[in-house]
Amino acid sequence: MKNEPQEDVFSEKLDLKLWGRVFRHALPYKRLLMPLAIAAVGIAICDASFALVTRWTVDAVAQQQQVNLWPYATVYFVLALALSIGVWMFINAAGGLSNNMSHDIRQECFKKLQELEFAYFDHRPTGWLISRLTSDCDKLARIIAWGTLDVLWAVCLVFIIAVVMVVMQPLLGLLVLSVVPPLVWVSAVFQKKLLLSSRETRKYNSMITASYAEELQGLRTTKSLVRENENQREFEVLSTQMYGVSIQNALQSAVYIPIVLTLGSVAAGIALWRGGADVLSGSLSLGTLVAFIFYAGQFFNPINQIAQTLVQMQGAQAAGERVLSLLATMPEIRDHEEVQARLRLWDRPDRPVDVAPDGYEREIRSVAFEHVDFSYQTGEPVLQDFNLTVEAGQTIALVGASGGGKSTIVNLAARFYEPTGGRILVNGRDLRDRSLEWYHSNLGIVLQGPHLFSGTVRENIRYGRLDATDAEVEAAARSVNADSFIRALEKGYDTDVGEGGNRLSTGQKQLVSFARALLADPRIFIMDEATSSIDTETEQLIQQGLKAIFEGRISFVIAHRLSTIRGADRILVIEKGRIVESGTHEELMIARGHYHALYTQQFRNEQVEHMLDVGVVGS
Repeated sequence: MKNEPQEDVFSEKLDLKLWGRVFRHALPYKRLLMPLAIAAVGIAICDASFALVTRWTVDAVAQQQQVNLWPYATVYFVLALALSIGVWMFINAAGGLSNNMSHDIRQECFKKLQELEFAYFDHRPTGWLISRLTSDCDKLARIIAWGTLDVLWAVCLVFIIAVVMVVMQPLLGLLVLSVVPPLVWVSAVFQKKLLLSSRETRKYNSMITASYAEELQGLRTTKSLVRENENQREFEVLSTQMYGVSIQNALQSAVYIPIVLTLGSVAAGIALWRGGADVLSGSLSLGTLVAFIFYAGQFFNPINQIAQTLVQMQGAQAAGERVLSLLATMPEIRDHEEVQARLRLWDRPDRPVDVAPDGYEREIRSVAFEHVDFSYQTGEPVLQDFNLTVEAGQTIALVGASGGGKSTIVNLAARFYEPTGGRILVNGRDLRDRSLEWYHSNLGIVLQGPHLFSGTVRENIRYGRLDATDAEVEAAARSVNADSFIRALEKGYDTDVGEGGNRLSTGQKQLVSFARALLADPRIFIMDEATSSIDTETEQLIQQGLKAIFEGRISFVIAHRLSTIRGADRILVIEKGRIVESGTHEELMIARGHYHALYTQQFRNEQVEHMLDVGVVGS
């Protein structure tokens, strides 16, 4: 399957403002930035001083037959020692800054991903997001710690050399510097080309990462459908595209850097040609000529470093744009300013200890949909003028054909999405006036595909409430009839469930997820097709445990098997975002409408399946 993530629109040139925003992540580490800056400037001064010492040495030898070279050697030694210390400081500080920045940016990105609403992830594959938290963060940290400070060293060295050359011999110095304008022009020409090809490289790298993640997640499906060869062909297309843009970027860099080096050679040639003539005429000393030739070659080393760093920044800008766009993304579902202000007021140390903040309540007594409209895409409504009120202790079952809006209703009730029209009330007050953290802490959700985390059974149940004792964990498991199968495992509650819970059956994972939800003691409980993929025996165990979960809570149940919801207080038949029937199981069966047709058809199918199973066993 072609996996192309939604891309944001980025700048087509080097964005200095963006790099300024990236650099702000380094500011908390002034204890590392200061040594870096000092080392960069110190190294530049040392590098520029070697040519001057050489000049003085050559002139002294040329003018005198016997010269004491020890002072010059001592100065060389001191400069070399200072240079070594500066390089050590630079490497030590840059390594620390890179690791700290990478850690901080990755932490911020992870925090942001947890704040974003479900809609953000609808068009962004997992692998595409993973590349932001891994390679993109590392690339930014490296370019700031190593690249930016390399530029500081290079700029200082270029400035010092330019000043020294112009002071020593103004005309010759200006001739050598005459190659700088062509260098600026060449850099401008290549800047956009390198940036665009680098961005394409990062784009395909993210797509490849996403493809890896998708393939690993769907490995069983791939093998069961014998899709290996087709998947390989699709991946080859993607990797070929990555190869093409990578080669293009490498060729552009391979042309750009030699041009810079060639201009440096031209400058050295100018210095030798003009300076040599001045030496022969006696207007320039031999030592000064040697210094100029040294400077002409050395002058373009830092410029070459700037050029290489510019190339790296152009490549890393795509990573910077991706990471900063993620960090700058504001969750569409969040506490508005008034709610945040009330919470800040409540956090004051002088508040009464027995007073809950505005927007927090001990109990959730009702949830009401009031003329709610919703659509995932403009012009394609899923719910229209939807009205529903649920009181504490009531269980509401939602049935109907796929795509009718059942999951949308529970997602809105959980505030994973927000209505595009109308409002949802909690205890008679608009849900958007409530604290999001408070509301979500009162939710318990069990989905069709239960997800367990790597760790033990006990740790997965305790995930619902981290401060729960072992006794409370085991009590929750007993309430949903999971205790017996857990104790039968090799290490009981301390058995490792494997990645995603792959060491447990689907039914066992579902029972653990029910225990986890019950342990969290939610005021609103949601089951979304939680029993559709498990066997009848496990379903009966869950049915017995549901009484403990539903008691005193507002419960929403979406069930494929209608036998699961016979005891619901109200059953709603949903079609095209509207309630077409409402009542208890008995009332709807008597009405002989949509629900009666669905139930009797499913009952017949189950009877036929049972007879076939008996026949197979009998034969």
